[in-house]
Amino acid sequence: MTRFKIISLWLIVISPFIGLFFLVNLTSMGIFGDLPTFDQLESPTNHLATEIISEEGGLLGAYFKENRSNAKYKELPENLIRAFISTEDIRFREHSGIDGRALLRAMVGVIIGNSSSGGGSTITQQLAKMLFTQQPSSGGARVMQKLKEWIISTQLEKRYTKDEILTMYLNRFDWVNNAVGIKSASRVYFNKEPIDLNVEESAMLVGMLKNPSLYNPIRRKELTESRRNVVLSQMNKYEFISDSLYDTLLSQAIKLDFKLASHNEGLAPYLESI
Repeated sequence: MTRFKIISLWLIVISPFIGLFFLVNLTSMGIFGDLPTFDQLESPTNHLATEIISEEGGLLGAYFKENRSNAKYKELPENLIRAFISTEDIRFREHSGIDGRALLRAMVGVIIGNSSSGGGSTITQQLAKMLFTQQPSSGGARVMQKLKEWIISTQLEKRYTKDEILTMYLNRFDWVNNAVGIKSASRVYFNKEPIDLNVEESAMLVGMLKNPSLYNPIRRKELTESRRNVVLSQMNKYEFISDSLYDTLLSQAIKLDFKLASHNEGLAPYLESI
């Protein structure tokens, strides 16, 4: 290996850490403009559905701008969390918002033109993007947005536990078809609560995270099934499911129990203001 290649390799290795150093200093100078306040980080805004519950605990009706009902971490099945982490951010519980290894891998992939090397965004960065950044209007704005995501993700990691970050993400994501948040998505696509999702159902919902409009089981069932199998492959790769279970689930078609959420459903389909 030539001296030039050795120097180039070391520059690639240390550049993320140099960048983070300058990022912290630039942030203190206010160069990135408005960032979320402490209160905004502590209490992100969510539009929750109003649910009418019977004395027996049954859902009588729901009224919403976004059909979102927050789930607690204890209401999420382990297979959903495993599918999520194995597909989106396998070192999620090890990093502090920014995964240096994933970032380095993504940078090397860009340099050598390997599009299959994966992205560098962590689950926390993806949550920061959903909560506090807007769609960039240019390439330069996208770079600035990515830097903001780094800053916000480190702040989120300081203020929330890993379980809370996972729950916030899953409660925030829009699975289309009036299924905003994991509780609504479970009800809309499978007519069940999140805790009752099985492995293949969890894998389908996690697969949709990449692009819910593209991997929409109502419109593109075969494509969604293919994406679900990618998630199952990741779960098998990291030994969350056995080889025999993986082989069995691959051959199974997606089975939906689709219930489109509507203000007109339930025993109380209207709400009278007083």
